[in-house]
Amino acid sequence: MDLRTKHTELVRRAIKQDEAAFEQLILLHNEQLYRTAYVYVKNEQDALDVVQETVYKAFISIGQVKEPKYFVTWLTKILIRNCYRVLNQQTAVADLIEQIPVKESSREEHLDLIDALSHLRKEYRDVLVLFYFHDVPMKEIASFIGITLNTVKTYLRRGREELKKQLGGLDYVEARSSKGV
Repeated sequence: MDLRTKHTELVRRAIKQDEAAFEQLILLHNEQLYRTAYVYVKNEQDALDVVQETVYKAFISIGQVKEPKYFVTWLTKILIRNCYRVLNQQTAVADLIEQIPVKESSREEHLDLIDALSHLRKEYRDVLVLFYFHDVPMKEIASFIGITLNTVKTYLRRGREELKKQLGGLDYVEARSSKGV
């Protein structure tokens, strides 16, 4: 039995309330869940709390999974919603951005970028931060956020245009990355 078939079978068993199968699924995806949570909440304790809450919510609502092949996407959506809940409770949207590493720029440019990012629509900001500063591929961003690949591309383009306006014509994210949109 190949890995994909085994994974699908575990999901089917978990949907039927097989706790051992659900536990195996969580063990398979635990590290990925933690890394994704950490990308959003930027600290270990909050990331662990988000993962724990995600596992609990997934366990009680596993019956909602329609297609076993979309289990990871479904689980990631729950995780991201929990991340936003934590961020909103802390009223720290800037925390999502402040951890962007400062490379080849002055502290003043870094602060300008953080300020400009904080004024973007949430959708644009999330996609820009994940793509340019955390090197998450566009397909994964689409899956994480629950939007199409073309929407990710549109948000990247529009977000960069808005940043460029706010930064007085400087295309800061393009200068930081060789990954053109």
